[in-house]
Amino acid sequence: MREFDVSDVIEPVKKSCIEANTVLPDDVKKALLEAKGKEESPVGSETLSQIEENIKISASEKLPLCQDTGFAVLFVEIGQDVHLAGGSLREALNEGVRQGYKEGYLRKSIVADPAGERINTNDNTPAIIHLDLVPGDKIKITIAPKGGGSENMSTIKMMKPADGLSGIKDFVVDWVQKAGGNPCPPVVVGVGIGGTFEHVAFLAKKALLRDIGSHHPDPIYAEAEAEILKRVNATGVGPMGLGGRVTALAVFIETHPCHIASMPVAVNINCHAARHKTVIL
Repeated sequence: MREFDVSDVIEPVKKSCIEANTVLPDDVKKALLEAKGKEESPVGSETLSQIEENIKISASEKLPLCQDTGFAVLFVEIGQDVHLAGGSLREALNEGVRQGYKEGYLRKSIVADPAGERINTNDNTPAIIHLDLVPGDKIKITIAPKGGGSENMSTIKMMKPADGLSGIKDFVVDWVQKAGGNPCPPVVVGVGIGGTFEHVAFLAKKALLRDIGSHHPDPIYAEAEAEILKRVNATGVGPMGLGGRVTALAVFIETHPCHIASMPVAVNINCHAARHKTVIL
């Protein structure tokens, strides 16, 4: 059994909030550079060049990749051999977010009352925190800032089992095309299939954490990812919705067993600034 004081997460979370918002992961940078070589539209190619320049400036100047520094979404895996001490882990995680968004001069975008006065909390908390108990004695924290523009282009549909995988493909492609330039393409598309109404949305969000270039371990779903990506890029939406060949960098599917009478499907889209940072404590 390993004893862990919850206050020890504050500093790593603070630093990760800042880094996630200013330094794009290598897999995303690589995919964007490759996309530029594939883009046939002059406007699309120039748009990707501007995105590339923005990435360089952001990293060198420690400035946010996007002015929308998002909702702080935390995926936290806690080893079952860890004994948490010193207070509330949730409060410590939120304190890390609070300090990171203040010290990093990151835009605070969270309002306390969603349908009322909508007064800003002024520190970007509370964060969205997903906790999972796993084997081992480590704590793994992945911070994925999620901007409002791409998050607004999320959807869920309780499909019929008879719709099958072909129906799912059509639904995802149609939705990404309807989203158009709103989520700031080229996008990463997370797709959740199965589970329940609330769990399938989580699966779609979690799918966005995968490295670009990876494939689903099941060849059936890996083939579906490739087909959806090809069809999405044939829609002509293009970089920032200005037309072109590159609308999406990747499509990732995550699945979960579901009820015999249902087939829930969720789509969660990430903008080209597909930000996330992982620390293991």
